[in-house]
Amino acid sequence: MNPLIEWAAAAIILIAAFFLLVGAIGLVRLPDFFMRLHAPTKASTLGVGGILVASMLVSAFQGRAGIAELLITLFVFVTAPVSANLMAQAALHLKARSQAPVPPQAVPERHKS
Repeated sequence: MNPLIEWAAAAIILIAAFFLLVGAIGLVRLPDFFMRLHAPTKASTLGVGGILVASMLVSAFQGRAGIAELLITLFVFVTAPVSANLMAQAALHLKARSQAPVPPQAVPERHKS
């Protein structure tokens, strides 16, 4: 195989691994459900997508079309945001509290009499 393709695939895999690591650290370190939900849905989607893109690159130069990798990538990019949205709606329905501070614009001003 061409060394340039191997280096490109290795670089893409390293970038994807960085995103996966950031998502895993965010999942462990963030304090509540809503913040934990954000880290893996964004970072892990990019990480899995990067690994699958590297796999498509290598398979293209081995003479395969890489259709399976493309379908998996599309499936992950469609299902991750939908499942995160459904989990957030379920948490809102169950009235799960967030530890995030209330933004200053949302605090009602007190009227002086």
